[in-house]
Amino acid sequence: MQRVIRQDVQSMHAYAIQDSRGLVKLDAMENPFSLPPELQAALGERLGQVAINRYPTTCVADVIAALTQYIGLPEGCALMLGNGSDELISLLALACDRPGAKILAPLPGFVMYEMSAKLQGLQFVGVPLTADFELDEAAMLAAIEEHRPAITYIAYPNNPTANLFDDAVVQRIVEAVGAQGSGFVVFDEAYQPFSSRSWLQRMARHEHVLVMRTLSKFGLAGVRLGYMAGAAALVHEIDKVRPPYNVSVLNAEATLFALEHADEFARQAAVLREERARLINELRDLPGAKPYPSEANMILVRVPDAKKAFEGMKSRGVLVKNVSALHPLLDSCLRLTVGTPAENRLMIDALKASL
Repeated sequence: MQRVIRQDVQSMHAYAIQDSRGLVKLDAMENPFSLPPELQAALGERLGQVAINRYPTTCVADVIAALTQYIGLPEGCALMLGNGSDELISLLALACDRPGAKILAPLPGFVMYEMSAKLQGLQFVGVPLTADFELDEAAMLAAIEEHRPAITYIAYPNNPTANLFDDAVVQRIVEAVGAQGSGFVVFDEAYQPFSSRSWLQRMARHEHVLVMRTLSKFGLAGVRLGYMAGAAALVHEIDKVRPPYNVSVLNAEATLFALEHADEFARQAAVLREERARLINELRDLPGAKPYPSEANMILVRVPDAKKAFEGMKSRGVLVKNVSALHPLLDSCLRLTVGTPAENRLMIDALKASL
C-alpha cells in the first residue's frame, strides 16, 4: 500500500484536531453561542422539510443571491461557494496548477495555504513576518518579484497572530502583484465579523483581487459554508473546477436561515468583541503574559513556558492551542479563542494558575 500512496503525502502531517471532550473548548475560534431555543425549533422544522432526496441545485443559487445582498457585493463581481474555506483554498490551487506555478503567503499563517499547494504539486513560498507580526514589505515585494506567484494569500486578520496588517503595505503588495499581470491576491477574511476593516468593497477596483470568507466564525462552523468573491470573469473561471454538488441542501438551507436571522449573529459577535477587549486587559495584568492586539475572535499571548501553561490549563479543564512549535516567531505563544463570559473567566483563572 505504501508504494501506491505518494511519498510526499506519506511525509506530511495531517491537520491536527485536539480532543476536547470534557473540556471548555477554546482552541478553534468557534462562535461559542448556540441559537436561542425558539430559533433552534424553527431551524429544525425548516430542515425537516428539505428535499434531501434531491441534489442541491436551486438552493445553491438561493444562497448566492442571499449572500450577494447580505455582503453588498460590488457591481461586476460574482460569488462562488465552497464546503468551508478549506475547499476554496484547494480549488484555487487546482485552478492554478500550471507548470512552475507557485503560491506565496506570509508566515506564520494558516497552514492550509501551504498544504493545499503541496498536495496539488505546487511550490509554496513562505515569507516570515516581522518580530511584531507585521508584513515584511521589502521581503514580500522581493519574493513577488522573484517568484511571480500565481496566488498571494493575505489573511486579514491573520491566523494565528490575530492582527490586521498595515494597510499601506498591503496596498503596495496588491499593486506589485497587479503590475506583473501573472497572478492574483486572495484576502482571507475568515474573521471578518470581528474585524474593523475589509477589502470587499476595494476588491472591485482590482480585477486580480479575490476576497474569501467563511460562515464558520459567523456562527456556523458545523455547517461548512465558505464563499469567495471577485471579478465575475475570474470567479467564473475558478468555479469550473468546483465539484457540481459541493454544498449540501441542509448546509444551504441552514445558511439561508442564518442570514434571515443575521441580527442574532451580529449580537453574538458584538458580545465577543467586548469580551476580547476585556480579556486583553486582564491578560496584560497577568505577570509574565504578553497579549498581542487582536481583530479576530482569538488572542495570541506569549508566556514564559507555553507547554507548561497549556498542560496546566488543560488539567484545569480548559483547552486552548499551543502554537509555539508552528513557527520560530511564535515561540512560547498560546492562542486563546474568545468564548462566552463564563468560559473566559474559567480560561483566565486557569492561565493564571498555570503560569
